[in-house]
This record gives sequence, C-alpha cells and structure tokens, in this order.
Amino acid sequence: MKNLIFGIAVYAFGVAAFANTESPYRGQETREIKALSQQEVEGYLTGKGLGYAKAAELNQYPGPRHVLDMAKELNLTEDQRTRTQAVLDAMKAQAVALGKQLVEKERELDQLFATDSIDANSLKTRLADIAVLQGEIRFAHLRAHLEQKALLTKHQIRLYDQLRGYRTFHNGGHDHSH
Repeated sequence: MKNLIFGIAVYAFGVAAFANTESPYRGQETREIKALSQQEVEGYLTGKGLGYAKAAELNQYPGPRHVLDMAKELNLTEDQRTRTQAVLDAMKAQAVALGKQLVEKERELDQLFATDSIDANSLKTRLADIAVLQGEIRFAHLRAHLEQKALLTKHQIRLYDQLRGYRTFHNGGHDHSH
C-alpha cells in the first residue's frame, strides 16, 4: 500500500511539474505576426535601428540620430548639423520603405503557416525575400554610420564615444581614453 501511495505521489508530482513548464514563447501565439514583437514591427515601420548598426556604432562610427541628439556637446557646426540631418533623413526614408516590405513578408509567412498552406519551396522563397530585406535594412543603417563618420572630426568621434559610455582601445588594446 505504501508503494502504491508513493507511486501515485511521484506520478502526480511529475504531471504537476510538467504542466508548470512554460515555453519561452508563451503569450506570443496571440501576436498578429508571430515572429515579430509589436516593438519590432513599430521599429521596422518607423526606421529605427533595431541593433542593425552595432558593428559600426561600437567601432567608432557614430550614428546620425545620436549625433544630432548630442549636437551641442559635440560642438557641431551648422554645416555638420545640416549634413547629418540629410544623412539621417535619407537613411530613415530607405529603412521605412524596406521595413514596410519586411513586415508584409513576415505577415505573409505567418499566414502561410496559419492556413497550413506552406511547403518547402514557398518557405525557401519567403525566407530568401526576408533575408534580402534584412540585409538592405542593415546596409541602410550601416551606410549612414559610414557617412556620419566622414562628417566628424576625430575629436568629435572620441567625444561621441565617451558621451555614449563606450571605452575605446587603440594601439594594441591600450586604453587611451584619459
């Protein structure tokens, strides 16, 4: 009898433990586009960076949005402000247009899965389209950082990094940020 009670207790504990395991995706099944959070959708539709330019940002290639936000601290000239605004506007226009296309492609992919109408060929085609758009969006953001760096002095770039809280290392990794 003790073995039967012990067995039932172990079984009940196991079932309860399994029932309490939550998927990291829990709640995401209600999203309009399952693969994208609302924040990501809004970011794509408004041309936000979404981390696409980290390679530039963290390697002394300032971003135009942040440069404009710190224009006073960086002592930008009027010409630098005007040209930085032009870089930002061009990047944003391209990123928004591409972002709209990407969101639509993700919506189509989601619908193919939701309606059980997807096969390997249509999946591969949709993913290739999405990958191209992601690459184009990243290019738009990274190119803006390239263009921005060309508009600033070395001193302004060092100051930008300091204001953003980045440690900069040069000459074989020795810290010269003092």
